[in-house]
Amino acid sequence: MTQVKGYIENRTELFGRKELTRLINPASIAVIGASESPGSFGSRTMENLSTFGGRLFPINPKRNEIFGHKAYPTIEALPEAPDAVVISVPQEQVADLVRRCAAKGIGGAIVYSSGFAELGTEDRTAAQREIAEIAKSTGMRVIGPNCVGIINFASKVGMHFMPKFNEMPMISGGIGLVSQSGGLGYTVIQALQRGIGFSQFLSAGNSSDVDICDLINYLVDDESTSVIACLFEGIRDGERLIEAGQRAFAARKPLIIYKMGRSAISKKAALSHTGTLAGSNAAYDAAFREMGAIVVDNWEEVLETACFFERAGVPQGSGAGVMASSGGAAVISGDKAEEYGVAMPAPQPDTVARLSKLVPDFGSVSNPTDMTAETLKSFDLYSACIKAFADDPSYAVVVVPMLSAQKPITTERAVHLDRLAAELSKPICLVWFNEWLEGPGSEIYDRSRKISMFRSMGRCMKAIRSWLDYYGRAERQVSGEGRLSTVKVKNVAITELAKVGERYVLGESQSKKLLGLYGVAVNREALAKTADEAVTHAEALGYPVVLKADSPDIPHKTEAGVLRLNLRDADAVRKAYREIEEAVGRLSDPVTVNGTVVQEMVSGGTEMMVGASVDAQFGPLITCGFGGTSVEILGDVQTRRAPVSVTEALDMLRSLRGSGLLFGYRNQAPADVRSLAETVCRISEMISDLREEVAELDVNPIKVSTDRTVAVDALIGLSSKRN
Repeated sequence: MTQVKGYIENRTELFGRKELTRLINPASIAVIGASESPGSFGSRTMENLSTFGGRLFPINPKRNEIFGHKAYPTIEALPEAPDAVVISVPQEQVADLVRRCAAKGIGGAIVYSSGFAELGTEDRTAAQREIAEIAKSTGMRVIGPNCVGIINFASKVGMHFMPKFNEMPMISGGIGLVSQSGGLGYTVIQALQRGIGFSQFLSAGNSSDVDICDLINYLVDDESTSVIACLFEGIRDGERLIEAGQRAFAARKPLIIYKMGRSAISKKAALSHTGTLAGSNAAYDAAFREMGAIVVDNWEEVLETACFFERAGVPQGSGAGVMASSGGAAVISGDKAEEYGVAMPAPQPDTVARLSKLVPDFGSVSNPTDMTAETLKSFDLYSACIKAFADDPSYAVVVVPMLSAQKPITTERAVHLDRLAAELSKPICLVWFNEWLEGPGSEIYDRSRKISMFRSMGRCMKAIRSWLDYYGRAERQVSGEGRLSTVKVKNVAITELAKVGERYVLGESQSKKLLGLYGVAVNREALAKTADEAVTHAEALGYPVVLKADSPDIPHKTEAGVLRLNLRDADAVRKAYREIEEAVGRLSDPVTVNGTVVQEMVSGGTEMMVGASVDAQFGPLITCGFGGTSVEILGDVQTRRAPVSVTEALDMLRSLRGSGLLFGYRNQAPADVRSLAETVCRISEMISDLREEVAELDVNPIKVSTDRTVAVDALIGLSSKRN
């Protein structure tokens, strides 16, 4: 796995066109370690630069000429300071060469050499950090080490060592590819062989200096790039990734992300439910949502989705029309459209009238339309049916399943469809059903500028859903929505937390007190030290009541047996008090107990949970979902970066699978969702304010009824950094 160690910490700025143009779009290039030895990285690089039209300086002290270019013994011997340098030498020589390149005034360096932080040893991580320090102090940007290189297709510059690239077609397109893994990224670039073009291929390697955030940011301002595809395992700075992603969204350059390594789970024992539910994947998902990124879950989706976004443009409509020549394919399209939430409205009357004149009686004029095999006899009939759907204002896209593959007819049909697509105002998605994956005609659809080809109906419908969502999404920031809690509350909360000393977990009463400062409604309670005090408090609160052990060392009270519910008289309270004392005595580890909390019993309503945590990469997160003891089993939660507005909190609640339980279902009255959203908002403001003091918190359960929202239990874990 690509490492992100051995870099300079605390860099907040993004590199972009100003810092990276000389490196990514150079007019002159030096290759240190240039060679004519077959198979060597230096030789491959020189071969891959054969299409470069600028000044090329091979550096090799043992040669006077390499591939027809004058060779130089050292960097210092060059007649000018090149824009970019490729370093292909053993690991131990790299740092000195990077320093000398910077002294020469070179714009940037690409370092192939491996054997740095990816090995995980202290000395090799220190060696990478030395490169990073040179880059920071001199301003010469560095891509790598452990990097395969980069390709600028618009300028025909291939500064990398992958074999036989010089024999591949150099096709320019609008897709800019950023990949942490150079080898994996290069497998995508090999789609050149199918006629698919790219603008840039930028590999980050170990990211000692320039990382994927910078490379995304560069592509936002790159005129040759219209769509950005990004493959990565992890990043070190979530804020910079979000900033780059938001710039891409503002520029309406769709950012397609494939995040690898999602199966890895934290090995730490989570204190709270939130610590389990709002892990690394949830943090990334929250960030991707905030960025407006299009997230794909499978490797096979990356290029298909990127090509579709490059070719489709802005939607003119909100539904999909399917024009099939097979009833079975039509049924499959309907299944997958429903699965991914793509609307398939019926054609408008004018469209039905046009199709009725074209489709045989044994066909189907609806959506999907079954044109039948008669269309195989006439390309004009085929085109007229597709054009009828494209002219229908109900449809943003026309989906065409393609089943047969035979020469010469399917090749001729592909040419015909490609010409038709160029005349239409709506994009065509062609789904290649045939298992002859590169059968006749497929190459024409691949290289088409207007037709997007998919080899899966499911991937097609998912891409359409993402496309409609991307262009239809509202602005992230809701104008006019301010904080619910006052800013001065933060200082009061920090003062309260300072009183708890070196403790790292707050008991329920202390946790609720902190929540109360932020305006979160909690149930009434009192702390008892004896059974008689518990009875006195119960009678003051009014029966029924709840008894709980108040201890920062018992995070999950039900499992520990220190919770008793629905106590309706004094005898029940005394009995419960004794049982809780006995349960505490049976615990295997010693615990601190502040006493027994007597609380009003909040009956009825729906049990929810709201949690918060502070992620290492993305900062404060807020999580809400259905709660109680089964929260981790149900897993019906939504996570966002904190703070969120009330409107954003409402969106989180609507996104829950069981949202009908809150917003009303059949004869069930809706809950007071507004007050629940305000509670989510207030807790999000709290974790945002107290990110240095609080590590994670759980408010579970929260009881939501038709007229109020009340926090019944709470747990706060403090940060180890606060003292």
